[in-house]
Amino acid sequence: MHGEGIKKLYYAIGEVSEITNLEAHVLRYWESEFEQLKPRKNRAGRRVYTDEDIATVQRIQHLLRDEKYTIEGAKQVLARDNSSENGQDALRNELRELRDFLEKLIDRL
Repeated sequence: MHGEGIKKLYYAIGEVSEITNLEAHVLRYWESEFEQLKPRKNRAGRRVYTDEDIATVQRIQHLLRDEKYTIEGAKQVLARDNSSENGQDALRNELRELRDFLEKLIDRL
């Protein structure tokens, strides 16, 4: 029963670095370059990555390393990908904003 079947919700940048075999500074740089990669920050101000964030990192990694896109080219591909998912993205963003609001409300109580 050592965590089997239990899925983590959030990963620290060091864990994402190990999973993707990328240095933490690369992850932070990509975060500044790609609007699709915006990991939340926990109450201590540390980045916390979701499975969705890790999938985005892996997509960027694939575009840059395997497909040989430039940063700008990869941005365009991701923008095209996102435009087809706009409805879902809008809902996700609304849910994130609601979750952030509720977390702040809980902190005040």
